[in-house]
Amino acid sequence: MQPYENLNKNYIAGQWRDGNGKATYEVKNPYNDEVIQKIKMASKEDIDEAYQSADRVRQDWMNLNPFERSSIMEKAVQIIESRREEFVEHLINESGSSHLKANVELDFVIAITREAASFPLRMEGEIIPSLVPGKENRIYRKPLGVVGVIGPFNFPMYLAMRSVAPALATGNGVVLKPDEQTAVTGGILLAKVFEEAGVPEGLLNVVVPNIDEIGDAFVEHPIPRLISFTGSTPVGRHIGELCGRHIKKAALELGGNNALVVLGDADVEKAVNSALFGKFMHNGQICMAINRIIVHKDKYEPFVESFVSKAKRIKVGDPHEKDTLIGPLINRGAIDRILGQIEEAKKEGAEVILEGKVEGNVMSPFVLTGTNDVATAKNEMFGPVATIIKAEDDEEAIRIANDSPFGLSGAVHSGSPERGVEAAKQIVTGMVHVNDQSVNDEPLIAFGGEKASGIGRFGGKWSLEEFTTVQWISVQTQERENPFDPDYLE
Repeated sequence: MQPYENLNKNYIAGQWRDGNGKATYEVKNPYNDEVIQKIKMASKEDIDEAYQSADRVRQDWMNLNPFERSSIMEKAVQIIESRREEFVEHLINESGSSHLKANVELDFVIAITREAASFPLRMEGEIIPSLVPGKENRIYRKPLGVVGVIGPFNFPMYLAMRSVAPALATGNGVVLKPDEQTAVTGGILLAKVFEEAGVPEGLLNVVVPNIDEIGDAFVEHPIPRLISFTGSTPVGRHIGELCGRHIKKAALELGGNNALVVLGDADVEKAVNSALFGKFMHNGQICMAINRIIVHKDKYEPFVESFVSKAKRIKVGDPHEKDTLIGPLINRGAIDRILGQIEEAKKEGAEVILEGKVEGNVMSPFVLTGTNDVATAKNEMFGPVATIIKAEDDEEAIRIANDSPFGLSGAVHSGSPERGVEAAKQIVTGMVHVNDQSVNDEPLIAFGGEKASGIGRFGGKWSLEEFTTVQWISVQTQERENPFDPDYLE
């Protein structure tokens, strides 16, 4: 099996070609800044052609026998499994993923695609009783039409596939815009997979535009009925406003400021191990990553001591080395942003108790102690920076956890699972994990946030709902009395 080639093209209307935009983007390896690909970027006209193509092809795809659609999705799963090592290498080179993270991401990709393969056989309808004599109410579940997907750079393959696979499986056309920094893993490879699996030409399109050139054209285009976006809250808020103005659905998975709460009866070492995983997995560049660690005062000193001791021993550096757990951040701008937040937090009274190092785009762990009001606690770090906050009691710990405009994920550690569950129920967030860490995702479970962390849910039956609509068709099986009929009036 030959590796995929020509990974520097847009995929529009079934053709691999250069975009017609003005810019050329250099995709770089974040560890050494070597140029991986040069992509001629897409224009507004390319985006229009992609949406027109998806809309033109989707009707035949929707009408295809559902067993055939399911078979094509299963074929995509087999292709991904057979190309695992190839894709892992791409994720390491393009997104700075460690071997661990890249393989976890591939597991997620395979799982959601396999789940989506069941969707064509689950497009069920209903027959519901009617108030009107002789009437039959039928509810049909149907695809939306065309879906626009905007992916992020951190888990580029999975967070694109999380929308692309369900959208295709339920009978929609798709136009995917990956983050240009991870255009290969976040878009081009997915198009290669579905092309090989047998998805009709033109149904799935991948465009890599320059936002400065196209503006809001991807979202405002009249064809897509849903825009699925994963990324920052400010951008998601803007996309939501545009979708509202143009009367289209928005599925938004946005920023997080996730808390791990350590209750007074928690096992400290178990909580520390969870915190290390949830904080430093993929260098903290995960929307679900732990940002704040809130610890009951009785557990605070031993927790801080153990957490810092273990954080010092994490292998940091070249992601190609299999024992590396923290590799590069996506670019130098991310480093500068994080260092600025740390300096601001210090001015606000935070203490740096573990000062990391920066070499190129690689940052080793920083650990601070402070309050919920310092910059590193208020803002999503999206990097290897943890802020530990002391709480007087369990009630204050929960209050601090809720003192944020975000509500994506979180975790609670307790010596009693049920006590942990009761605490979790009081935290206003879409997902909470008891005696675990915050970075969890499963193909059958509802994934999504509250407050400024987004709207909508991904996964399982919730994805099936998100990427479809329902139509009510009633059938009058016997003549209905008509008050306007002259015979009836007599």
